[in-house]
Amino acid sequence: MQAIVSISSLCKTYADGHQALKDVSLDIQPGEILALLGPNGAGKTTLISTICGIVNASSGSVTVAGHDIVSDYRITRSLIGLVPQELTLGSFDTVWDTLCFSRGLFGKKHDPALLEQLLKDLSLWNKKDSMLMTLSGGMKRRVLIGKALVHEPRVLFLDEPTAGVDVELRKDMWTLVRRLRESGVTIVLTTHYIEEAEEIADRVGVINNGELLLLDDKKALMQKLGKKQMVVELRDAIPQIPDALAEWMLELSSDGQQLTYTYDSSNPHTGIASLLRAISDAGLLLKDVQTSQSSLEDIFINLVKKP
Repeated sequence: MQAIVSISSLCKTYADGHQALKDVSLDIQPGEILALLGPNGAGKTTLISTICGIVNASSGSVTVAGHDIVSDYRITRSLIGLVPQELTLGSFDTVWDTLCFSRGLFGKKHDPALLEQLLKDLSLWNKKDSMLMTLSGGMKRRVLIGKALVHEPRVLFLDEPTAGVDVELRKDMWTLVRRLRESGVTIVLTTHYIEEAEEIADRVGVINNGELLLLDDKKALMQKLGKKQMVVELRDAIPQIPDALAEWMLELSSDGQQLTYTYDSSNPHTGIASLLRAISDAGLLLKDVQTSQSSLEDIFINLVKKP
């Protein structure tokens, strides 16, 4: 399957010498939801802005549906929708007029039925005649999404789409994103909310210091880099781990009542059964046993901590 967006050796160095993107290469597949994670200043917004034609790359190339973003910029702009981080909206325009104007900018014919459905999907239909200055921050965020979708793009970029949005509205937006994907729209989002990527993304990319550190299927990523831990709670505290248990590289809690065993859950020989027998043979009495899987947040933190 041909990538809908193809990025090759993309670099961006600003006039002050700051290198915001360092040789980034990435293929985005049609109909997928790709989440780009990274701390502030990692290069996420620069990457999206370059693809959307807002920032000029220093080197490298980007194509959208096979069209180069520089030589075929009119075509590529029409294929892309962008929801920026900032609430960049006028004050005195109505919601309806704002979307009509945005659609007209791309040479699209007026389509009241499409606008009505879009506003209903965004829970803005009852605000269609309201001036933008009267809307809450969350509603303005939804208007921005409407502006990005009104010309029916094939690729939608969401730069921190749920920043400053309450939990309930955030979940509503997740539902909207899934619905858009089902309609054939490819979605790329940047986010600081790890649970957002974990909830809706098909693939996850991690960017730090302008470099794409990792890109993989979300489930495969968590399986490969995630750790599974078994915590054994002891009935009686112990001052130190018995020598007979040294081979399992256990960690003893500060109160001496918990032993933590970290293992690879994909390995058919986890050693759990042998460990439990060894604990019993060492004369330790068990009170409880629990297991936990590393989250995407744990993986992200470990990646960006690396030098």
